[in-house]
Amino acid sequence: MKKIDPKVEEAVETLGLNGLARRRLLTGAGVMSASAAAAALLGACSADNKSDNESSGGGAGDFPETPKWRFVFVNHVTTNPFFTPTQYGAQDACALLGADFQWTGSKDSSVQEMVSAMTSAVSAKADGIAVAVVDKNAFKSPVDKALDAGIPTVSYNADGSKGDPGTSRLCYIGQDLYESGVQMGERIADLMPDGGDAVGFIATPGSLNIQPRIDGAADAIKASGKDISFKSVASGAELPKELSTIDAYASGHKDLKGMFAVDAGSTEAVGKVMKKYDLKGKGVVAGGFDMNPNTLTSIKEGSLDFTIDQQPYLQGFLTVLYLWMYRLSGGLVMPSITDTGLLFVTEDTVDPYLKTKTRYEGSSTKQQYVKRSGSIAHT
Repeated sequence: MKKIDPKVEEAVETLGLNGLARRRLLTGAGVMSASAAAAALLGACSADNKSDNESSGGGAGDFPETPKWRFVFVNHVTTNPFFTPTQYGAQDACALLGADFQWTGSKDSSVQEMVSAMTSAVSAKADGIAVAVVDKNAFKSPVDKALDAGIPTVSYNADGSKGDPGTSRLCYIGQDLYESGVQMGERIADLMPDGGDAVGFIATPGSLNIQPRIDGAADAIKASGKDISFKSVASGAELPKELSTIDAYASGHKDLKGMFAVDAGSTEAVGKVMKKYDLKGKGVVAGGFDMNPNTLTSIKEGSLDFTIDQQPYLQGFLTVLYLWMYRLSGGLVMPSITDTGLLFVTEDTVDPYLKTKTRYEGSSTKQQYVKRSGSIAHT
């Protein structure tokens, strides 16, 4: 490996480049002088600007005309309804910006299939890649290969484990998963003041989009000091399997006082099982994650006490926006780590979601402007 002249490093640092662009320049800089390295970079930027951006306008809005960049989303459960608004978000951002996207990966959380999809995206020279990092060890090398090929790569929805993304992705767009689990656990403790047996269903144990949630919930329940026995149970990655597993568990555990879930499909199934056996009338409390239409109906009917929104639409829309801006700026606009939030939806607040069918929650394909009046909730 060639030794890099400190003056070259200093010149590159002065230019304020992001990690990927900085690494690529330094790798190719070798023993160039600092002035030569800077001149080469600025010359390349000028050439790009001249060829691609000869005049202002001509592209999206007042942006210069650009190629129709293609971004690849690598997903772990490609057919799960949770990601319907995520795909709408990506679609809407692409329509605004004159880009395109591909939705690929695995329908049943096969990491091998996801890695294969990433390899294909790199080989096809995608203009950007977004991957749900459900296994930090498996995606470290594929992300590095994408970056080394000059393809900006971000994570969305899942990002390694708490405090350790596991990859060198440029940023993460999604919920703080462990913290969302902690807040769920605190809500469970409030709903079960007298303690009792509770179950937390998880589609795919160990998967880093949901394991941090159930870990956080278990930690918060323990910290509450309540006499709650909280057990984690695998429910499966596909909806029919989740429903049958949860139904069978409820039938075989008549003393349950709480039924919860940390993924969209399992939460929907918990609501259906709660209604089927009238468990609310028997003193059982329940809740989970995400805004599937059937989940919202279960909340309105009283079968579920709460669900947690993480705004999956933004996980598609912002991801495309960030990758597009990276391309537009030649890598100078670095994508930012973005927490898409946590909002508890209960029987008192569910009506607006049920009365207005939108792409933003995946309950409609229609493009619409949703007018809202009154004060905005704040803390």
